[in-house]
Amino acid sequence: MQWHHGQSANMHTTPEKFFIEACDEGADAVLAIDRVSNEMTLTGKKDVPPSAVTRPICGIMGTIRLVAGMYLIVITRKRNVGSLLGHAVWKAVDFDMISYKKTVLHLSEIQSQENKTFLSMINNVLTTDGFYFCTDYDLTHTLQRLANTSPDFQEMSLLERADQRFVWNGNLLRDLAAQPEVTHVTVAMVHLFFNHPCRINGKIFEWILISRRSCFRAGVRYYVRGIDSEGHAANFVETEQLVLYEGTKASFVQTRGSMPFYWSQRPNLKYKPKPIISKTTNHLDGFQRHFDSQLLIYGKQTILNLVNQKGSEKPLEQAFAKMVSGMNNGMLNYIAFDFHKECSRMRWDRLQILVDSVAETQDEYSYFMVNSEDKTVARQRGVFRSNCMDCLDRTNVIQSLLARRSLQSQLQRMGVLNVGQRIEEQAEFEKIYKNAWADNANACAVQYAGTGALKTDFTRTGKRTRLGLLMDGWNSMIRYYKNNFSDGFRQDSIDLFLGNFAVDESDGPTPLRVQKDWKFLTLPIIMLVAFSMCIVCLLMAGDTWTETLAYVMFWGAASAITATIILFNGQDFVDAPKLVHKEKMD
Repeated sequence: MQWHHGQSANMHTTPEKFFIEACDEGADAVLAIDRVSNEMTLTGKKDVPPSAVTRPICGIMGTIRLVAGMYLIVITRKRNVGSLLGHAVWKAVDFDMISYKKTVLHLSEIQSQENKTFLSMINNVLTTDGFYFCTDYDLTHTLQRLANTSPDFQEMSLLERADQRFVWNGNLLRDLAAQPEVTHVTVAMVHLFFNHPCRINGKIFEWILISRRSCFRAGVRYYVRGIDSEGHAANFVETEQLVLYEGTKASFVQTRGSMPFYWSQRPNLKYKPKPIISKTTNHLDGFQRHFDSQLLIYGKQTILNLVNQKGSEKPLEQAFAKMVSGMNNGMLNYIAFDFHKECSRMRWDRLQILVDSVAETQDEYSYFMVNSEDKTVARQRGVFRSNCMDCLDRTNVIQSLLARRSLQSQLQRMGVLNVGQRIEEQAEFEKIYKNAWADNANACAVQYAGTGALKTDFTRTGKRTRLGLLMDGWNSMIRYYKNNFSDGFRQDSIDLFLGNFAVDESDGPTPLRVQKDWKFLTLPIIMLVAFSMCIVCLLMAGDTWTETLAYVMFWGAASAITATIILFNGQDFVDAPKLVHKEKMD
């Protein structure tokens, strides 16, 4: 990976204005941003005063209003992660947030604290998430969507024609969108862009995996589940696998997304909070909206529901099945596969049962393919929409198996694989393939659950291992901590970044000023004191053993009672989002 500034613009700063100048040959236009009135105008290079301080930047991510006023977010370093059809794809690596205002002296102590919190929220999103961009190609669309466009579409700027579901800085670019594209980059939140030249039978082809994450119901796993009233599903990701060989291009698309009805699973300090299906909302309305738009974009749908068919996940599976049959649409096909039961005791080979059972459907859905003369020889007529509870670990395993089956057919058709050869037998390629899918699982999981994915040992090696189970235990522990004690902050960060919460211009208090009441401080302290006294009494025995026992019983009971109260009020002790009140579930 070559690291370099990849300078694509210069930023000139004076106390009154920012000037942004694109570094293209012959370009004279300069975007001027007034730091006082926030106004944006186009001027020429000659208007930049010589006193201005100049620094190279890689592009503008957008602008956002915080307590201290407006901020400009610029990309200061980018890394080349490969190319797509000859266009360089970049990952934004470093960012800078520059305040329009020159000082924060106009803020009170509290406001200044809040401003810092908001800045760290934006920073949290910028550093956690994979922001990939391409300045001359539209990363947000699949090959098939790009092949079916009108001449008007070709004339639009990349921002206008992008698939809005996957443009993560759309809100930040609101003010800049009116300006001709001098320097701002549309950042598609592609979680993962993986491009690798591969070799089978001495034939070299490019194999690419792209995952695009929707920003319409974005957030962390326990706070964002199900759908919203518009029919947008939580953790919705479109994954496209591309193969390029000697001018022939093929693409296979799959989707994943939360079960599309109203349900929630708020953290309450228990390891696995119980999911609750809302009793007061009309599920079918949102459900219908979700699938209407899915059918419109992707054609037929086969839903693969991988949740447990017993215990707390069972009602969700039943609700989903009931709604699909209630919609009574021939384009929707529903399959429930109890992943954990079928694959219990490490019998992971049983996944083949599911893959074989949908093989005919997969052949009918096909994939998109263009030959070297640019003629479309196959198009994809439907997608598999997979889900488990989080749409992470189980989902990813199944998606990688379906994608491999599609790839097998594409490579045979392109003449890379000979008749009777199987991908699984190509050891070198199989290793690249499995690792890229495991990286895909990790990228999706870090954004939604806060740690790497589980079960990636299977994706990477095809076998479930003891070490893999240990690693899963470690990741589950970190997930537990984050889901209970830091996810509220993470959810707020995403809401602020995407504009679901806007800081207004009045000097009023922001929702960050929510004081916890006394019990949040005192109860955990009482519990700790009681617990330590209990241990102390055990170690320093009294005069008689009955005395010791009485002390231990007293302090033991005290710590047990406070622990019970804390667990009973679990929902109040976790770090909950403060900015946007997500739909309350009853």
